Amino acid sequence: MSEAQDYKHIGQRTIRPDGYDKVTGRANYAADLALPGMIWAKVLRSPHAHARIVSIDISKVEALPDVMAVATHADIPNQADPGAINILAKEKALYHGHAIAGVAAKTETAAEAALALIEVNYEVLPPIMSIEDAMADGAALIHENLITKGMAEQPTSPSNVSSRMEMNKGDMTAGFAEADVIVEREYRTPTVHQGYIEPHACTVRFDEDGQSMIWCSTQGHFGVRASTAGLLNLEQSKLKVIASEIGGGFGGKTVVYLEPLALILSKKSGRPVKIQMDRDEVFKASGPGSATRIKVKIGAKKDGAITAMEAHLYYESGAFPGAAPLGPGCMTIFTPYDVPNQYVEGFDVVVNKAKVAAYRAPGAPQSEYACEMLINELADELGIDPIDFRLQNAAKEDTQTLYGPKLKAVGLVECLEAAKNSAQYKSALEKNQGRGVAAGFWFNIGGVSSVIINMNEDGTGTILEGSPDIGGSRASMQMMAAEELQMPTDTFTAIIPDTAHIAHSDTTGGSRTTFATGMAVVEAAADIVTQFKERAAAVWNVTPEQVEWKDGIAINTSGDGEMTAAEICAAAGRTGGQITGLGNINARGAGPSFAVHIADIEVDTDTGKSDVIRYTAIQDAGKAIHPGYVEGQYQGGAAQGIGWALNEEYIFNKDGLMENPGFLDYRIPLASDLPMIEAIIVEVPNSFHPFGVRGVGETGIIPPLAACGTAVSQAIGIRMSELPLSPPRVLKAILEA
Repeated sequence: MSEAQDYKHIGQRTIRPDGYDKVTGRANYAADLALPGMIWAKVLRSPHAHARIVSIDISKVEALPDVMAVATHADIPNQADPGAINILAKEKALYHGHAIAGVAAKTETAAEAALALIEVNYEVLPPIMSIEDAMADGAALIHENLITKGMAEQPTSPSNVSSRMEMNKGDMTAGFAEADVIVEREYRTPTVHQGYIEPHACTVRFDEDGQSMIWCSTQGHFGVRASTAGLLNLEQSKLKVIASEIGGGFGGKTVVYLEPLALILSKKSGRPVKIQMDRDEVFKASGPGSATRIKVKIGAKKDGAITAMEAHLYYESGAFPGAAPLGPGCMTIFTPYDVPNQYVEGFDVVVNKAKVAAYRAPGAPQSEYACEMLINELADELGIDPIDFRLQNAAKEDTQTLYGPKLKAVGLVECLEAAKNSAQYKSALEKNQGRGVAAGFWFNIGGVSSVIINMNEDGTGTILEGSPDIGGSRASMQMMAAEELQMPTDTFTAIIPDTAHIAHSDTTGGSRTTFATGMAVVEAAADIVTQFKERAAAVWNVTPEQVEWKDGIAINTSGDGEMTAAEICAAAGRTGGQITGLGNINARGAGPSFAVHIADIEVDTDTGKSDVIRYTAIQDAGKAIHPGYVEGQYQGGAAQGIGWALNEEYIFNKDGLMENPGFLDYRIPLASDLPMIEAIIVEVPNSFHPFGVRGVGETGIIPPLAACGTAVSQAIGIRMSELPLSPPRVLKAILEA
């Protein structure tokens, strides 16, 4: 942990600015908007996992008096856009729930009833539901023209492997030759969902002569605008997107599913259109996290020095090429370790499931699960404490990463030391209990962020940020503005305007917002400080260099005189106009974040049920702007990772149909399933941010998979290698042993 910084506002636990509206129900979510003349839309979805669409007959539906519009793939203007087939299927339905047609009617009930009258003639094809089936010799092709990219020799024949990538450093042959112990294992993880509570929804209004409007739940309204405009051949200036409050996203709300279809129906009907998914549609037809198959091989000397690390990663991309998780999975798998010889090969494989989307550190939980499970096994074989083993090989400043850059100052060693000194790690276990330790790494990103701070006549300010708030950014922006301007936090109100009222900002994701948008806030606030000095100087007839800004007050250093922010703002009309600060940046230098988690789990050997009895999450935040929010991120990531490890999975029947598309059967953790999760904040400042910030939203979901996997394995004395560790799977392993 770093030395304490002398900040007045940063590091405080302020009341969340959006809290009152949310607990009173006043906050407006995606399904809350109603417009005059609005009609409802519903989507017809494929009942098959893989089927050729021979014909679609919509004539009966179009004849219904309550139906205002019907849309099929033929109504998408830009059919060449890669996203078009995900909005409405064209020649084939490629997964259970694939959208086939949309209907807009005067009532929701009428739209639902109309779907049954759409006649679709399918030629049902065998589904391909696993990596093994997709890559088998002679496997049927999901896409007849898909040629694998990234092979050493470019293939000429199509396959179900869309791409391959590799990363390499050192000499793998020499590295394994130095090892006294080599362990090699294969691990599997299932298809999982982000589990956000709010389903996808939007309300749209097409305007032929002005700006069309989309109101939706999204992590990036500029991304919605770009995707929708591209699909519908619209100029972006003709489309305004408003981000509603968001009821969870975790990466899953970075993709458009409903918005282009709703806008097509609005254009055809001449009416505003509302559309929202049911829960089973969310599970079947939005982007889940990849199922994986990962082979890992690690060699070490008897003294604990790791000499070589090798991995082969296979990620399901769903029905369309381009799995977002593959690259990050390859980048992160070995980064917690300073090992000279590393090799990673990764494959993106198409299967008959919905195309995967980002899920909180996309790809990293799966790959680092495999690595961390094997690290724990290797530590056990060498007779070394798992934390000491990691400390001996830990990545630190100047470690050369496999994916490119050398690390700057990072906090993995500090996290490991905090874990070793934690109360949980020093406590004893009882019968049928196991303890797992795991590290996690996420590189974090920067990107484009835009901020405007408008000062009011009374000296208060409004912060306009282009990043939807999915984790507390409004509070963080208030605090960073207050710190830079040396004014009270409650002086500022932070809001997220629509795409027409602020410059482009990248999607809220990649743990970028507090880092990148925070830097834009600081830039905008510094701009205001400069203007405050200039305005006060003009009043006093001195130069701006003769004005000092301290504690929210301009001080004339060459004579008597002070002016508060309120006084400067009140006189702004007479000194040059209203005061606005701008911050438009492309942030660089996002500091990576490391975490270490400890899980204690007790297994009922009669039923196979696993109970988490104690859990500690430790992570480097660089600087915790709002410690309460940071701890919440740690705890939320741990909760999701625990669910992934112990219970969550998509279950498909032999025909590729999902059998558990609801929270009753897709089992996310309840409050009663979890202990109080202890959060320990480590602070090793990121030198590229004015306040030392590192993104914290994603790293916390990475360690739980291996921490829980190791704890269960230890509790039952059997090394488990496939998730989830659900009661049937654990009991089967116990009985077979």
